[in-house]
Amino acid sequence: MGNPLDIEFETMNGEKTTLRELGDSNTNNWVVVNVASACGFTRQYTQLQEISQQDGVIVVGFPCNQFGAQEPGTHDEICDFTASKYDVDFPLMAKLEVKGENQNQLFTELSKSTGSDGHTGDIRWNFEKFLVTSDGAVARFSSRDSPLEMV
Repeated sequence: MGNPLDIEFETMNGEKTTLRELGDSNTNNWVVVNVASACGFTRQYTQLQEISQQDGVIVVGFPCNQFGAQEPGTHDEICDFTASKYDVDFPLMAKLEVKGENQNQLFTELSKSTGSDGHTGDIRWNFEKFLVTSDGAVARFSSRDSPLEMV
């Protein structure tokens, strides 16, 4: 598995970046999550925002509309919704695909990890979460797992 911290993806502004570049010298843990605004798990934004305030942790959200078309909004609509409803101030990246033929390379790598439930492979639903440490190790968490149990 390649180091997920160094795989490029696009910001909402169309610029290329990596998880490592989004962090700083104090970042030890990156929480990567595919998000959606109209999902039963959308309330997890509250806990994701809470853990994003911890020292050494950065949460990075990746909007995805592949599951039940639950993230149909534009970038501005997504940011406005998450800020107004959940006070989200952690970075949200460009909308992307987390599975299938057009799967983003970051999620190709993350999908190789095995979750605590034994699942390896395709992302199964919105709010599947990955904890990536500074050495590139990945821990996988299902949509049902609380973000507060991750770090």
